[in-house]
Amino acid sequence: MHELAVTQSILDISLRHAKDAGAMQIKGINLVIGEFASIVDDSVQFYWDTLAEGTIAQGAQLHFERIAGEMTCSNCKDSFHPKDIDFACPTCGSQFVRITKGDEFRVDSIDVE
Repeated sequence: MHELAVTQSILDISLRHAKDAGAMQIKGINLVIGEFASIVDDSVQFYWDTLAEGTIAQGAQLHFERIAGEMTCSNCKDSFHPKDIDFACPTCGSQFVRITKGDEFRVDSIDVE
């Protein structure tokens, strides 16, 4: 359900930047979403279609770029891509790991007319 608030934020950001650029229409929005961001593309698209109605963003295409998750071990400093829900370091077995890629969520660019 948090996708509703996320989608509203995407719309607000897009409308603000489009207005600042003097745009008449928003054609597309390019989003970068990390694997660990827990954002569901289909839910964002669903809410987008409703929230953007009646604005200059109505009909804009959402483009989703996914970033693979990466973790780094605090003990041995090895970086790895976790498999499933096992976040233990495959090199030393440590559970002391941190996300180094994959928690991103941002509006990367907006295509306007």
